Amino acid sequence: MKFLLVAVNAKYIHSNPAIYSLAAYAGKEYERSVEIAEFTINQRTEEILAHLYEKQPDAIGFSCYIWNWNTIRELLENLPDVLPDTDIWLGGPQVSYNAPAILQEFPKLKGIMVGEGEATFRELLERYEKQDVRDLSDVAGLCLSSGMTANREATDLSTLPFLYETTEPFTNRILYYESSRGCPYRCSYCLSAIEKTVRLRDIQIVKKELDFFLDQRVKQVKFIDRTFNCVHEHAKGIWQYLKDHDNGVTNFHFEISADIITDEEIKLLQSLRPGQVQLEIGVQSVNEKTLSAINRRMDLERLAYVVSEIRKNRNIHQHLDLIAGLPYEDYQSFAHSFDRVYAMRPDQLQLGFLKVLSGAPISLQTEEFGIAYTKQPPYEVLFTKWLSYGDVIRLKRIEEMVEQYYNSGQFVHTLSVLEKAFTTPFSMFEALADFYEEKGYFTNSPARSYRYEVLLEFADRYDADNHALYIELLTFDLYLRENMKSRPQFCKSLSGEPYKAFRKDFYRREEQTRDYLPHLSNYDGRQLSGMTHIEPFVYPVWDREMLGKMTAEDLLSEQHPADRYVLFDYSVRDPLSREAAIRVVDAK
Repeated sequence: MKFLLVAVNAKYIHSNPAIYSLAAYAGKEYERSVEIAEFTINQRTEEILAHLYEKQPDAIGFSCYIWNWNTIRELLENLPDVLPDTDIWLGGPQVSYNAPAILQEFPKLKGIMVGEGEATFRELLERYEKQDVRDLSDVAGLCLSSGMTANREATDLSTLPFLYETTEPFTNRILYYESSRGCPYRCSYCLSAIEKTVRLRDIQIVKKELDFFLDQRVKQVKFIDRTFNCVHEHAKGIWQYLKDHDNGVTNFHFEISADIITDEEIKLLQSLRPGQVQLEIGVQSVNEKTLSAINRRMDLERLAYVVSEIRKNRNIHQHLDLIAGLPYEDYQSFAHSFDRVYAMRPDQLQLGFLKVLSGAPISLQTEEFGIAYTKQPPYEVLFTKWLSYGDVIRLKRIEEMVEQYYNSGQFVHTLSVLEKAFTTPFSMFEALADFYEEKGYFTNSPARSYRYEVLLEFADRYDADNHALYIELLTFDLYLRENMKSRPQFCKSLSGEPYKAFRKDFYRREEQTRDYLPHLSNYDGRQLSGMTHIEPFVYPVWDREMLGKMTAEDLLSEQHPADRYVLFDYSVRDPLSREAAIRVVDAK
């Protein structure tokens, strides 16, 4: 028999650890009976349906989440017709908490695996192999047309086999890993609030499995633990092991609670290779009444301190999250939360919107909080008692501006000056969103390279006196990212003889002295000029610390009477920001 496990991922770079865990737990005994098929939501459902038909499985199991549920629903409408003899099963968080209703909607389903599926799936396989699937009421963890079967006990994580035998199917894709299940917190918007305990995978097993990723020199591994550092010794043991066995390549992603990190853990994190680890930190709100309403407890002052301390070494990418649409958070309150988190200077600031998930405690409080949300996935908030639908629309536009201009990391130096022209950082992105709406850029989105010119136009509207400074800031930000062969119109001309003479002389001298590019000693001056870029500047736009502390007027007073040059070296890049290495070269 053939049981086909199907994942429909959000993007090609993603993989689905759930179906790989089911297949691994089934073991070698059922290796020939289990097949995996992965698709993406960007594929046409007709194309996916055709692939499933060609497999001709005896049974199909879909891994269901909010991002793929619409696609799977479409498939369920047609699959029973083209594969009438195939049993169809569902599993995953999207269907575990409203399973009876889904069975009513799709009566041709064989059933739904509720909750953790490894042991349930293996037991089903045994019954299929014995051709004994007419009555499955004695199999725990199922929702059938006849009703719910017995609850299945939580799995001992240390008994689960490792998901990966080879990295071959995951070339250019993210690999996922799980060292714990459950969460000690009770955040009402999260499904993890349902599970009351935290279960850990034995640390010695974890270390052995980490060796696989390190030996294979995997590019990125994402831990899917809900709060990775909730058990300090477990987290420290893993971080220390990664430090001691670093392969210089692999990046590990962790979702953590920052306010519980100890000073000892901060010191350990500061000692890691730049780019070895990245941290995702859910702040969600700084409104105390909001945090209380969603059962979230955290020390905001401690969180800010930890983020600041970790940032000092510039070795760890920090991603901080906010959620719009939470109880007691109106537009102004959210703006305050934004400004408070923005001041922490994360590498990314994610503006999310409340998702009302079936099974999450907040789904039972929608009437109390006046929460309206979309009837289809992702079940996202439309409005609340405190936040109107118009506010949500405006925040969506601001979110897009934050993504394009802050989270892209392409305008770091420009924004650090431009924000001083506004009362708050939030008001800057608010004004930028209004500017985009006015210009029609949300409909006709500017190309990435043209966004520099758009930002200059925006800066001229709100800080026109500093036009020359913004030209240099944008030019600097532009060349930090890439060696542009075609310069935007706003950049100063490099066709003058003084620049040409300096550039020619610089690379001629560098070929002889190697003062600035000693690591490129195998290349001659002509080759060096193609691998790097040298640009004249009047203002000290490269000094990020100075930009953060000084006003635009102060910076104007810092202008140099003669050009100073910045050498952009694209052979050396910052492991976090991917910015080119720079050296300041005084004109001689």
